[in-house]
Amino acid sequence: MSFISPDFLLQSDAARTLYHSYAAPEPILDYHCHLPPDQIAADHRFADLAEVWLAGDHYKWRAMRANGVAEEYCTGSASPWEKFLAYARTAPRLIRNPLYHWTHLELKNYFGITEALNEASAKSIWEEANARLAQPEMSTRGILRASRVVAVCTTDDPADSLEHHKKMRGEAAPGTRMFPAFRPDKALTVDQPEVFNAWTERLAAAANVDCGALPSFLDALRQRHDAFHSLGARLSDHGLNVTPDADCSEAEAGRIFDAARAGRAAGAEDAEKFRSFMMLFFGRLDAARGWTKQLHLGALRNANTRMRGLLGPDTGFDSIGDWRQVQPLARYLDRLEDAGALPKLIVYNLNPADNYAICALLGNFQDGKIAGKLQFGSGWWFLDQKEAMEWQINALSNLGLLSRFVGMLTDSRSFLSYPRHEYFRRVLCNLLGADIENGLAPRDFELVGGMVRDICFRNALEFFGLEVAG
Repeated sequence: MSFISPDFLLQSDAARTLYHSYAAPEPILDYHCHLPPDQIAADHRFADLAEVWLAGDHYKWRAMRANGVAEEYCTGSASPWEKFLAYARTAPRLIRNPLYHWTHLELKNYFGITEALNEASAKSIWEEANARLAQPEMSTRGILRASRVVAVCTTDDPADSLEHHKKMRGEAAPGTRMFPAFRPDKALTVDQPEVFNAWTERLAAAANVDCGALPSFLDALRQRHDAFHSLGARLSDHGLNVTPDADCSEAEAGRIFDAARAGRAAGAEDAEKFRSFMMLFFGRLDAARGWTKQLHLGALRNANTRMRGLLGPDTGFDSIGDWRQVQPLARYLDRLEDAGALPKLIVYNLNPADNYAICALLGNFQDGKIAGKLQFGSGWWFLDQKEAMEWQINALSNLGLLSRFVGMLTDSRSFLSYPRHEYFRRVLCNLLGADIENGLAPRDFELVGGMVRDICFRNALEFFGLEVAG
């Protein structure tokens, strides 16, 4: 039998009451994920457990490599069964890694399998899970319904056609709602003109605007922002090493843009100026539309250049960066605030050394008009596990209002990742339950339980303004 009991992670009576009575019944609003919109729109069916569970999962690949598993069984040409068997052999080595918890939660929640995964159990688990995947309800949309996901916000490039979102939008009964989220990272790549120019041509085609100069480039981005809004988008997102911090006039930005369009790479100083100009532009766009801007700060990407060359990006060779985050972020927020253009904002921090500094900074810009306008986002990537979730919750509790927190998200490419919400909810309830048992919070379950409900779903429903039934 699985070690994951109904009271997994819940170490007090109060924690168990909070989770089972208040957290568990709430649905999920996944406001940031990397699920492929085409698979949702087509209601894709998975061929086997390896496709739904291992393909694209750099968390598992990193663990397998650390266990001495050859690349052939991670991203290579091995058969689906061979890849799954390699992961099954790795699973017993995962104790104290969050993958051990996630693996067994996912097997239990989606396939009813409570047996521990290892080499001996691999064949029976493979066959049982594949038989379950063959059932009609285990399509992508069926999995979302079974996970009680009312909405997902995918991560979409401004140059994307959004055809899959349009298809879903036109359906009479879409079930789980799917919304695009605006991710314009390639608009900042003037230091890589080959990337920037190819992307700008795609943007021009999507917006039907000739992007020959900076003003028309900005017009194209405005048009795409409008197109996203018309399909229900209410969030943008940026993946940044650090918030860019330089003064840059529109004339300077135009000069840098023209040089990049001519194939001349911007140097470090000009690239910083252009990124700063564009981030202020994007801030104003979001503020004007009432959107929420998300900043994912601090990922050190593609550290292994040899493997990047072999496999490409997003294959498990990224880590935590150690840049100075607070001062440039402060200046970015201050510039937007001074211009009356600071949108609702979520900052996700990847280096836990900066948790308290960033959380304290955000308190400087709460405006007394929108509750929780600036959010210290949930632990992400390397920090979406029990210990780091507790760090994030504790920092927010001490320096802000945990009660206004918009809660967990998957930030995942996997349709089987929704037990991460359950995991977060159990961690949250265990912390609050301990406070009740220790006399640090009142034994008032309607008060504290109401706060739990809000964090799990209701704050997000209210905060983002998505077209979702409550």
